[in-house]
Amino acid sequence: MSGNGRRAWLFTGQGSQRKGMGAHYADLLPGHWELADRLLGFSVREACAADSAGRLRDTRHLQPVMFVLNAVAGLVRLEREPAPDFLAGHSLGELNALFTAGCFDFETGVRLVRRRGELMARASGGSMVAVVGLAPEQIEALTRADPGDAVEVSNYNSLDQTVLSCPRAAVAGLVDRVAEAGGRAVPLNVSASFHSRDMAAAEEEFREYLTGVPLDDPRIPVLSNVTARPHRPGTVAAQLSRQIRRPVRWRESMLHLAAEGVREITEIGPGRVLTGFWESALAEPIQVKPQSPPEPAPPRVPVPPPPAASASTAPAASPAAGPALALDLAPQDLGSAEFREDHGVRWAYASGSMFRAIASTALVARMARAGLLGFYGAGGVTLPELADAIRTIRADAGPDARFGVNLLHDPEDPAHEAATVDLCLRHDIRSVEAAAYLRVTEPLVHFRFSGAHRDPDGTPVAVRHIVAKVSRPEVAEAFARPAPAALVAGLVADGRLTREEAEVAALLPVAGDICAEADSAGHTDGAAAMTLMPAMTRLRDDVMRQHRYPRRIRIGASGGLGTPEALAAAFVLGADFVVTGSVNQCTVEAGTSDTVKDMLAGLDVQDTAYAPAGDMFEYGSRVQVVRKGTLFAARGNKLYQLYRQLDGLEALDAGTRRSLEETCFRRPLEEVWNLVRQRYVTTGRTDLAAAVERDAKRRMSAVFRWYFGYSTRAAMAGDPSERANFQVHCGPAMGAFNRSVAGSALADWRRRHVDGVAEELMTGAAGVLERASWRPAGSPRSAR
Repeated sequence: MSGNGRRAWLFTGQGSQRKGMGAHYADLLPGHWELADRLLGFSVREACAADSAGRLRDTRHLQPVMFVLNAVAGLVRLEREPAPDFLAGHSLGELNALFTAGCFDFETGVRLVRRRGELMARASGGSMVAVVGLAPEQIEALTRADPGDAVEVSNYNSLDQTVLSCPRAAVAGLVDRVAEAGGRAVPLNVSASFHSRDMAAAEEEFREYLTGVPLDDPRIPVLSNVTARPHRPGTVAAQLSRQIRRPVRWRESMLHLAAEGVREITEIGPGRVLTGFWESALAEPIQVKPQSPPEPAPPRVPVPPPPAASASTAPAASPAAGPALALDLAPQDLGSAEFREDHGVRWAYASGSMFRAIASTALVARMARAGLLGFYGAGGVTLPELADAIRTIRADAGPDARFGVNLLHDPEDPAHEAATVDLCLRHDIRSVEAAAYLRVTEPLVHFRFSGAHRDPDGTPVAVRHIVAKVSRPEVAEAFARPAPAALVAGLVADGRLTREEAEVAALLPVAGDICAEADSAGHTDGAAAMTLMPAMTRLRDDVMRQHRYPRRIRIGASGGLGTPEALAAAFVLGADFVVTGSVNQCTVEAGTSDTVKDMLAGLDVQDTAYAPAGDMFEYGSRVQVVRKGTLFAARGNKLYQLYRQLDGLEALDAGTRRSLEETCFRRPLEEVWNLVRQRYVTTGRTDLAAAVERDAKRRMSAVFRWYFGYSTRAAMAGDPSERANFQVHCGPAMGAFNRSVAGSALADWRRRHVDGVAEELMTGAAGVLERASWRPAGSPRSAR
């Protein structure tokens, strides 16, 4: 169903399984299926497709099979559309919801569910009965009247369906009592009575097991089966153990979603049972949220002690440590010394790329002259233009200047990515910023390990560096592990890597620098740095323990970094380096129009909004843009809504088509398509033009994507007649910076230089941390 309200994804649980389920996911994300097979010792895809070994009838195996299928389905959906506003899962499905919300990685999830299934399968002797046609108060009366106090509610599914648990010997009598009360009871084919007192031992053992598993708080609200409310910070482990024993409060969960404005749900997993429960909840009044006894605060589950402090992590000073010390912190004391060494810069700070050369040659050259790292915005730039830009930067900053180039993933044009890497190698570029990647690609591996070798002592060395900007832990993990062997073998076979380079590729991560991209202007899931950074640092520590790389993977922070306090917080969270973005767009050197810079200098923290990303339009990826003074966000979101709803341009009604042509495109849609087709032809992609023209949906997407390029060009040109269509990528850090420098010389953007912004932020961050008596663990006093 669809609507204009908020959205939720609902994951199915045990009981929805069937042979042949998930066939359309079997060829997607093969690495996840293969990892699950290794962990479980059998083929999950075979169990889904044919189940020749009968694993779908055994709780021990069924639970991990269902988890893997639903996890893959959820990841695929995340690649294709925006994340929902809420997540929920029925019983086992709650673990899929928590996985999708970033509480743990895929491998951890498989291990958790395998253990859960093993523990729950040990119980026997119980049964479950689905009851329909009785009101909740009649159900409660049945349980109170049970002579042996053996009947319990296991699932409050909907107003007219409840699942009861009881001993097998009591099923017949329970069925009769339900019939006498005017309802109907259907015994379920289960091996035990789940979510009942029979699960008490499983609950205790699972609680003990969870004490050794690090779990992060959800990045998307996840409703708990126990409370029918979103998990509170720090309670995931406790609720997961309680969930095994306590009833599933699904009806209340659905009423809560309805009361919170959810009007569109997607059921992920086999069957449509949860959709039926949702529709039942929508038929109930939602003016008043469901009444239920308040839940006591769950006990906190002990978690393992944090890893020993490293060069990028440090505890706050103990209150008992005595008076604050004069630590004399300086910008060069912050972050990782190895980052500074590897990139040849004086601070663990970089200015991120802004596409179409908004991160201009002048900006990058000025950063290089200041001894700082800047990335040129190569996205949307032709290869000849990129070659000229590299030469210009070196002419301006010196032949040995250290700077980087952006690699922006474009699934529609992988050949351009490969050609960009070839050009970077010809010009001996040593650092790239990789953005918008959902997986590791062959060109990335080619760049990273070109020139890789062993030192005389045998230590593997990569002379080129990838700074991977990611917002999802599973993508970060792909960059943190060695390159896929198949990609490396293909590069060796093509002569693009030597055997020595390939041997080093097996011993080092794809990216030595992984930047956690939180609430930024780039491709982002709107993640909060306070949750994303700990997730990334823990992931890094886990991978380092497994692979024991000779140099530690560095975790950086980006997004929301517009004040000294924000940078200080990032370093306290464990950042080895920081990458700024939006604040650099409002500097003298940025390659956008003065009109846009005037707009940016007038922003406050609330003046941005989310809109579709033009380069990943079909996938539903989003970027953050200026909202104040332009209608681009509303118009871009409207185009994506139409794309999802319609099968082609021909399905547009006359009024909508006329409105689009007059406001967004400023020309007939057929004329836009002719422009798009001509671009395909002139760039040597005639076959693609023909394929797109034959597919009405792809043709609509290509036309709509044209608007995103058009709106960017209008903003960069500063055309006042097109102000309503200006697309200006920007996060709330811009407004925060404006407030921070109000009343100072930097209040006027014409006095903002990109290295001066870096000085303001890094020196200010050092001052904030000095006043807090904080210092990087093990670092000496600054040598001034």
